[in-house]
Amino acid sequence: MKEEEKREWNSGPGHSFWVGAASNFFSTLATFPLHKTMFRQQLHASSIREAGLQLCQEGLRQFGRGLLPPLLAKTLQGTLMYGTYDAFLRALSGRRSLGDRAAAGVLAGFSEGLVLSPFERVQNVLQDRRKVLRFPTTRSILREFNSYGGGARERLALGYYRGLGLILLRNGLGSGLYFSSKDPLRDRLCERGLPAWLPSLLSGCINGTAISFLLYPLGVLITNVQAQVGRQETLGLGAAMAAVWRTRGGRVALLYRGGSLLILRSGLTWGLTTAIHDFLQEATGRDLPSHPPPPPQAPAVP
Repeated sequence: MKEEEKREWNSGPGHSFWVGAASNFFSTLATFPLHKTMFRQQLHASSIREAGLQLCQEGLRQFGRGLLPPLLAKTLQGTLMYGTYDAFLRALSGRRSLGDRAAAGVLAGFSEGLVLSPFERVQNVLQDRRKVLRFPTTRSILREFNSYGGGARERLALGYYRGLGLILLRNGLGSGLYFSSKDPLRDRLCERGLPAWLPSLLSGCINGTAISFLLYPLGVLITNVQAQVGRQETLGLGAAMAAVWRTRGGRVALLYRGGSLLILRSGLTWGLTTAIHDFLQEATGRDLPSHPPPPPQAPAVP
């Protein structure tokens, strides 16, 4: 491919979509062992050592079981998040100011939430142990959603898109904070003379950990809201918040129960994703500055 054609390809709208897909694909592969170990701990209440021994005894063939669904979901998430962010940033101004990056990040989070919300809804119902007998398969859940007789609006609001407003709030805030802060933080770390690959990794880790910690209680509320199925179970937002607060004993600290490992995993995942993304951006000749370019200087008067 000629250099001019390569530059045209790398500057096209499709570039950010495939770079985002590749970043999430490889970071999911890298963190899957941690994900599977944590899942065994949550399922069997075992220690890290016991969970690791279980996985070693099962062998490599069984170790890869369950990899495909999160790999596909995270790859799609990266495609949407990075691709739509770049598209919105271009539409706003393309100057990459702090306000433009934050606005484009919020809009990218909204887009991701609109597409992926039904998948998260089905997953939360499947993971609720109280509904195993009622909804043993994904098909049984979809059959329930499609049975709602109030028309398409009720099937979407009560079924597939239950809790959509909360998801848009979480994804919009998270993406807006991530995209507005990752590049400035990376640039500050670069000034300290760190190895070339380390600033992006640390920037992603710090941002991922901080944002996950901030939004974790909202995630708890979303999980509980989306686990509700049927008109009898469905609570209003205020009632759902009150129910979550009661089950956590009315203590803020208990809202974070079970969140420590998830927050740490999120930090590691976003660190790897950011590092891989920035590497691919630079490798393909599209390393854009994080700050808007300075205005042109007036020519000197002779």
